[in-house]
Amino acid sequence: MDASAALIATRPETTQAVTRGAARLLAALDYAPLAEVTLPNGRRADLMAVSRKGHLFIVEVKSSLEDFRTDLKWGEYLPYCDAFAFAVAPEFPRHILPEEPGLIVADGFGGAVLREAPLVPLAGARRKALTLAFARLAALRASGSPATLLE
Repeated sequence: MDASAALIATRPETTQAVTRGAARLLAALDYAPLAEVTLPNGRRADLMAVSRKGHLFIVEVKSSLEDFRTDLKWGEYLPYCDAFAFAVAPEFPRHILPEEPGLIVADGFGGAVLREAPLVPLAGARRKALTLAFARLAALRASGSPATLLE
């Protein structure tokens, strides 16, 4: 194997690195993130985080152009968050992403916000239900449960 081949990451490795970096960025921005959260509609958010003010933020990781083109469900996350962003690796062709959501560029060590995610506040009752479900999910995981579902 030559040295250049060692630099090419597989799609799962890219996903893992971008997810880790985006989670680290969210924590640095004072959010509490959880990975792989199944929403009430059955969709799975790559990252979901809550701020000190109670804002819910969902981040969808895109590991490749093919991943973005074959997975167009991101609009189905919007009813479950106050803010939504894509997170991509530095080499991702960012010009193909929609301009409405936020944009994070991340690697395995951290990330940067290139475009702020617009804040669209949830209705109070939905926010309360989602926040309680998020707290329960975090507590179950902290106790060793492999839980992923917001109930």
